[in-house]
Amino acid sequence: MNQRSVRPLQGAALLALSALLFSCMGVLIREASATVNNENIVFFRNIVGVIFFLPLLLSKGLKPFKTKRLKSHLMRTSYGLAAMYCFFYAIAHLPLADAMVFTYSAPVFTPIIAYLWLKEPLTRRMLAFSLLGLIGVILVAKPSDALFSNLSLVGLAASLLAATAFVSIREMSDTEPAYRMVFYFALFSSLISAVPLLWAWQPLSSEQLLLLCAAGLVAALAQIIMSRAYSLAPPGLIGPVAYLAIVFAGVLSLLRWGEVPDLTSIFGAVLIFTASMLSVFWRKH
Repeated sequence: MNQRSVRPLQGAALLALSALLFSCMGVLIREASATVNNENIVFFRNIVGVIFFLPLLLSKGLKPFKTKRLKSHLMRTSYGLAAMYCFFYAIAHLPLADAMVFTYSAPVFTPIIAYLWLKEPLTRRMLAFSLLGLIGVILVAKPSDALFSNLSLVGLAASLLAATAFVSIREMSDTEPAYRMVFYFALFSSLISAVPLLWAWQPLSSEQLLLLCAAGLVAALAQIIMSRAYSLAPPGLIGPVAYLAIVFAGVLSLLRWGEVPDLTSIFGAVLIFTASMLSVFWRKH
């Protein structure tokens, strides 16, 4: 069994790239969600991930996908898919700004869960950078009073589940390559998310189908890169880099919808960027 490698700079760079791709996916999902229901969006996001691996399956057969850790893959799928549904529920029932806080607050919990589960080091500095990033997210999102409602427990659950999913990637990284983790997540998630389509299926136009397929492809690529990132370094160390997704989302919103950020949002983005950079570069050698 291979030891888990620790290469923070490479891990951070890959996590930043995955954050950019997840932000692009968010733009595609936002475009699609104007006319497509959540059940179809979740299913297509996952099934396209399975199709993504078809060329590898056809050329190499099942050998690259053989695993002795099916239970671990099922657990990771459970956390990840539950987080996905909770996030969608939060987006549907909370103001978007409030839902955004929960979507991007998982890095706060990641180092704590990694410490409890994997006994990875947990320092005050790691926690400080995570909290600094969260303050930045709150400044960008500017949540309303609804953030403190009972409904926000769903958002909090989503953050905890997503953080647990990130740590489970790290836990499997000593034997499982990134592509295998993403394949099993896509496969199990597709099977589970197909069930609600029995009552929630809707006919899709070619434009809707194109948006969903593009979102699924970008998501699959982002997940492979993210899985690789967390296999290279402890989640507590590079986790705050995931906050960059909200900075990228702001830039993409400006380019696509002309949404201009105010000074508070810009200050929040600077805090996020600072926390991300400090978490990687300011460490004991």
